[in-house]
Amino acid sequence: MAHVRKTIRDNIVTTLTGLTTTGSNIYRTRVYPLAEAKLPGLAIYTRDESIEYSSMGRPRTQVRRLSVAVEIYVKGVSNYDDTLDTICVQVEEALATDITRGGNAKDTNVLNMDAEFSGEGDQPVARATLTVEVFYETKENDVETAV
Repeated sequence: MAHVRKTIRDNIVTTLTGLTTTGSNIYRTRVYPLAEAKLPGLAIYTRDESIEYSSMGRPRTQVRRLSVAVEIYVKGVSNYDDTLDTICVQVEEALATDITRGGNAKDTNVLNMDAEFSGEGDQPVARATLTVEVFYETKENDVETAV
């Protein structure tokens, strides 16, 4: 088994694979830049996670707040704002189809969108990052099982 965090991240990758605009150009890292042939594309990775305890008796229940980044990359000489917005629509609507992330979470929320643009190279690259917050619970002695 794997940490519930990984299971949720995998669910998000699966949910977003095959979108009309990005297709299978989806990657589980932010370490390597996406090649031009892989654009438009998505990079999905965990940003951080906070943990609170909601019970006193052992094993304690942990309420977890996971922050997942969905980075959207597009390249072109025009309409990249429109393309970013189109992909944002597809991502947000796909994520809303199952807020429980396959039964592993209590809720999923898109918190914000941040866009950046770079004019370097032969064509500008635009990037939008959607911050997705996922709430889930585990027991402190079994972080591989959602409760």
